[in-house]
Amino acid sequence: MATPLSAEPAPPAATGAAASVEANGLNVIHESERHGTPRSLFWPWFAANISVLAIPYGAYVLGFGLSFGRALLAMVLGTVLSFLLCGFVSLAGKRGSAPTMVLSRASFGVNGNRVPAFLSWLLLVGWETVLVVLATLASATVFDRLGWGGGNETKVVALILVAGITVVAGVFGFQIIMKVQTWITMATAVLTVVYIALSWDEISWDAVTAHSSGGLPEVIGATVMLVTALGLGWTNAAADYSRYLPRSASSRGVVFWPTFGASLGPLVLIFFGILLTGSSEKMSTAVQSDPIGALTTILPTWFLVPFALVAILGLIGGTVLDIYSSGLSLLSMGLRVPRYVAALIDGVVMTLGAIAVVFFADDFIGPFQGFLITGGVPLAAWCGIFLADMVLRRRDYHDEDLYDARGRYGSVRWSALGLLALGTAVGWGLVVNTTGTGWLEWQGYLLDAFNLGGKEGTWAFAGLGVLVSLLIGFVGTWLLTRGEVARQEALDDVAHDEPVAAS
Repeated sequence: MATPLSAEPAPPAATGAAASVEANGLNVIHESERHGTPRSLFWPWFAANISVLAIPYGAYVLGFGLSFGRALLAMVLGTVLSFLLCGFVSLAGKRGSAPTMVLSRASFGVNGNRVPAFLSWLLLVGWETVLVVLATLASATVFDRLGWGGGNETKVVALILVAGITVVAGVFGFQIIMKVQTWITMATAVLTVVYIALSWDEISWDAVTAHSSGGLPEVIGATVMLVTALGLGWTNAAADYSRYLPRSASSRGVVFWPTFGASLGPLVLIFFGILLTGSSEKMSTAVQSDPIGALTTILPTWFLVPFALVAILGLIGGTVLDIYSSGLSLLSMGLRVPRYVAALIDGVVMTLGAIAVVFFADDFIGPFQGFLITGGVPLAAWCGIFLADMVLRRRDYHDEDLYDARGRYGSVRWSALGLLALGTAVGWGLVVNTTGTGWLEWQGYLLDAFNLGGKEGTWAFAGLGVLVSLLIGFVGTWLLTRGEVARQEALDDVAHDEPVAAS
């Protein structure tokens, strides 16, 4: 038998106990290692999204000029729909028992998939950096309020601590992450409820309900902002955690539990954020520069340390999932190292990026929003392509061919790469980034061509490029590859009809 042209061999490896380093990398998880139920997916998804970072999102939603009612509409749509995408990608993990960026080879080809794998790695490392930065800034603010010093020394210690925990969890892998996330879920849920109770007196219903109405473009803009800030950024990693489930697990459960677990925390926290920041213009402005640290200004001194704990734990809940999946994306690009080495490499890149932002950047929210929208456009195109390809397949993925460029999925599927490029080009032409991100002023070049009022028009900040990119990927794949997918799956029918050779 010919040796597969793969980035990593396909044979299964032992997962090991929670206290040992996970051996599985890009391989398909062996049947003997598949365990659990869809309900177990609740814990990692809830823990990764219970972060108090969601509270400042309330200010960002109101920043589109929405009334209280329309802000709530955008909150529900943006949160639930974005994590529903993660639920559907999780279904692919159950059907293929391999990492997301390995299953993506069925859409792009074994070698062609290195392009979206690089995109996935870049975005995941970017999110890791963002979360470590926020944890560092929050720690410094809390220490400063306590009079313990919040200068560079505190930031250095906080950065080392958060980055260290993230890297250790990423190196040890799946089992330790699942255990850590369970504890993070319990701790952050309790402390977050206490924070809301202590801050409730700051809410002014008259101020919140006095906000302007906003129209359809503003509602869509706020919705798309939440889609890119929440679920869309997880889609390229969603199958990494469902791949350990038995293939007999309930498909509905695999879709439901990540969607429910991930949506629950943000819905509560963004709702509270809308109330809190909508009550105070000072608070709304403060969260633009230090999103989490600003939340400490209304707390009694005795709760500052518990708040720092809940903030940091919530952010770490996100970073440990990111570094695990970014390491898998790095391997999918063709790097031939063990999974834990890839996690270490990502940890170094993450730490250097965090240092640059914490100690040298003048602003946080401008670069953050630019990162969300600019990265969200090509990611949306990939998500559309991946989901359409999955929907077209009646059978589970073929294990061996995911690693063999001469197999049914081929080396490069040019239609998928073409749709990724088209979705990105059109999408970037329909979004704008002007908040502290001058290097992105070239975006929005199609707003005039489509009579949308140009870069200063009503639709400029609606984020239409993300939605259009997703549609281009999905509809294009559905129309262009239906026959190709059918031919690939017909190979299984031929194999089953072949007579068994006499021994």
